[in-house]
Amino acid sequence: MKSPPSSHTRPTSDRLRETLFNILAPRIDEETRFLDLCSGTGAVGIEALSRGAGHATFVDKSRKSCALIEENLDLLEIPEADTEVVQSDAEEFLRKTEDSFDIIYFDPPYRDDYRLVLYLFGDPDSKLLAPGGVVIAERHGKNELPDLTGELRRWRMLKQGESVLSFYERA
Repeated sequence: MKSPPSSHTRPTSDRLRETLFNILAPRIDEETRFLDLCSGTGAVGIEALSRGAGHATFVDKSRKSCALIEENLDLLEIPEADTEVVQSDAEEFLRKTEDSFDIIYFDPPYRDDYRLVLYLFGDPDSKLLAPGGVVIAERHGKNELPDLTGELRRWRMLKQGESVLSFYERA
């Protein structure tokens, strides 16, 4: 896979991605709809597809990142019918989409405020998260996230190096 030439994108480490998918493995099958939000290179969503997810949506606000994701999908010969690449801010995408996702991976720049996006997933009227679905937020270890936001409840945290994965589901 191709990576961006600049340091503005912070790809999820291979080790953390492997650990993540070992945890998610029982939840992934050909019916799984995966959202890679703030997707950067698309590595996490591509991994979901390689592990058997039926569809992955990649969202990033950077035009260059979206072009890179398209290049990586083509390079790996992933069928276009299995993917969607959207250039958009995360909040804007979530407010406009009518799709529902089984697994949502949210990995914004560590300096961003995660709370509004997490609230959108936890809103009682939201259909973004499918029944039984999970939201995973990757964050820097120094950035705290709430245990509960709306109807989202954190049920697990995984720390690896400076990164922490917070796993949420509907309360």
